Amino acid sequence: MNKYLEISPEVKKALEENRPVVALESTIISHGMPYPQNVETALRVEQTIRENGAVPATIAIIGGKLKAGLSKEEIEYLGKKGTKVSKASRRDLPVLVSKGEDGATTVATTMIIASMAGISIFATGGIGGVHRGAEITMDISADLEELAMTPVMVVCAGAKSILDLGLTLEYLETKGVPVIGYRTEELPAFYTRKSGFSVDYRLDSPKELACAFAAKKSMGLRGGMLVTNPIPEEYSMNADVINEAIDRAVEESRKLGIRGKETTPYLLAKIKDITGGESLDSNIHLVLNNAALAAKTACEYVKLGRD
Repeated sequence: MNKYLEISPEVKKALEENRPVVALESTIISHGMPYPQNVETALRVEQTIRENGAVPATIAIIGGKLKAGLSKEEIEYLGKKGTKVSKASRRDLPVLVSKGEDGATTVATTMIIASMAGISIFATGGIGGVHRGAEITMDISADLEELAMTPVMVVCAGAKSILDLGLTLEYLETKGVPVIGYRTEELPAFYTRKSGFSVDYRLDSPKELACAFAAKKSMGLRGGMLVTNPIPEEYSMNADVINEAIDRAVEESRKLGIRGKETTPYLLAKIKDITGGESLDSNIHLVLNNAALAAKTACEYVKLGRD
């Protein structure tokens, strides 16, 4: 066992008994929305996973420990501390751990800790990717590299629509990451169901998703799998409205010189303001939708006898 890793008793027992477990990130708690809505949402997501037959394992770094499975008190702690908690990607782990500090895990870091703990399925909102203008800035999310290396299935609502979706798909192809559309042949664009870009394959049931991922692992192929699950129709935003908001937010971020890991939180907050909170409501419901699918897929996965 990794000496820096702490698995909660509930998650540890579930893994030992080969029961389904779904990992969850913690940047949505500390950087995704204000308190107490962040805590309420995190607990709703955990409850959604339980209602669909799996055990939730919210992941974070607390006091230098890599935590797989948080208590309600720990979620409350992260929610109240908010953006004072470091946003932690792969590069941040050694320093945060050695200094005994806290960290809210991105998609990349959640995958790392989930894999350490033996958790194979992870639900999130949307992944990071290739940012607009990356041919100049080289701003490419570490999420893509982690998907290429770490054997975890990531269930999301597509890549965040603040990104260059075409280049993000090209990057994933180069890295050999399968991009699966759940009941869709078109890449969802986070707030909206359509992007104009095609996924690699369409699969129509949690069992099919589980079997595809099990086959990938059984062949010893490196890396994860990306499952893109469209936001429910009733919460999907008008594409023109959200794209206009994104364009305005991106332009303002450039004028302010915002770069690196501060870019995504700034853009999401700005888009929320521009849309009068509609984007935040959509964000919450797409995460709940992804949690339900991830839990159902995890249930099918354990039936196959895989870890």
